[in-house]
Amino acid sequence: MDWLGIGVFIIGIAFAVVSIFLMKALNNLAEVLKGVTKTVNQLPEQLDSVMSETSNVLHNSNDTLADINEKVRALSPLFYIVGDIGESSRKLTSSLVDMTSSMKESTHEGEKRVHEEGWRGIYGALALSYYLIQKRNALKTVQIKSQTNE
Repeated sequence: MDWLGIGVFIIGIAFAVVSIFLMKALNNLAEVLKGVTKTVNQLPEQLDSVMSETSNVLHNSNDTLADINEKVRALSPLFYIVGDIGESSRKLTSSLVDMTSSMKESTHEGEKRVHEEGWRGIYGALALSYYLIQKRNALKTVQIKSQTNE
């Protein structure tokens, strides 16, 4: 055999080895494609079940939404009543705040008046009480004299 024959023989062996590896890879690819085919064949049935479940979920959601709307309509007057009560209480408290602030201002005015009068008011009260005590003592002495004269 000459060198050309040996080269062709080595190329043939290499081609056989490559063919065996390619055969294994192609068989694996064929198995994957069979699995994909099986999955694709089952897909319409699965989509039908998913679609029926989705339509059930949408139907239940619509029923729930209708029920919620009905309950909100039933509760709406209650919310209006609570809002009216809140508004009334706000008006009452604002009028109480106004009244309290006016009373506070008037007490400040009275306090200023007392401070302006200062000790004059206290002196006046002491003088009045001294006068009343003297008057009472004078009345008592007059009564005692009248009782002893009788």
